Amino acid sequence: MLQEAFGGRDPETAQYDMDVDEYAAVLVELKPAFIHHPESKTHLRAILVEHGCDPELSYFDVPRLRTSTSDNYLTTGIAYAFHPHRDTWYSAPMMQLNWWLPIYDVTPDNVVAFHPEYFDQGIANGSERYNYYEWNRDSRALAASQIGEDTRDQPKPEAPIDLDPQIRPVPPVGGVMVFSGSHLHSSVPNTSGRTRISVDFRVLHRADVEAGRGAVNVDSHCTGTTMRDFLRVADLERLPAEVIEPYDAGVPEELLQYAIYTS
Repeated sequence: MLQEAFGGRDPETAQYDMDVDEYAAVLVELKPAFIHHPESKTHLRAILVEHGCDPELSYFDVPRLRTSTSDNYLTTGIAYAFHPHRDTWYSAPMMQLNWWLPIYDVTPDNVVAFHPEYFDQGIANGSERYNYYEWNRDSRALAASQIGEDTRDQPKPEAPIDLDPQIRPVPPVGGVMVFSGSHLHSSVPNTSGRTRISVDFRVLHRADVEAGRGAVNVDSHCTGTTMRDFLRVADLERLPAEVIEPYDAGVPEELLQYAIYTS
């Protein structure tokens, strides 16, 4: 799909042959096509079963194709370069595990960095202004228009933090990183000369959700939950409403109804 989308260009170096608006237009078509392609879910489910996940109790969200272009070519909107953050600032549940797979070879100059000093240390951040349902309703669709500067309000550190020490795992093609959604992590500023292209998705275990097991919440103050996005490995069924309900405390009724209607 990548090779077809870039018209035969090498996807890792296509940025050097294309105007940035043209490049963004390719991603606008390619990324949702990948997400919704039925084979994407088929392969993802096979990966989880191969790694021993119980298909009756394991749930996943759709796999997303990520691009990190080199030398600040495109770092906003459809190719957003993530600042240091926890997924839990974005309404991810505390028991979420993230899976990350490189499509092409990666190097320490274009991967994801982890900042382990902050796993159990809170950081001032903007998550109290973030509601996942409101984001889906008002901000998600604007990604394609955010070229040059991303004006959407997203949770970020709001006090100085020290990014060192940091860990930059470099998994091989065919390898995978699995990490807690509570880990503080960021996109390494890509200076490799090649676009980093990867796939990531998130996984929940129903027993953890029902028992409220997960990482300790040290600084996430968002509302809403991403749980309605998750599908059971066995049959693509969603988590039951009664399982999700305890995680919707504090959500305005109109936003809750929007989330239920669109899930």
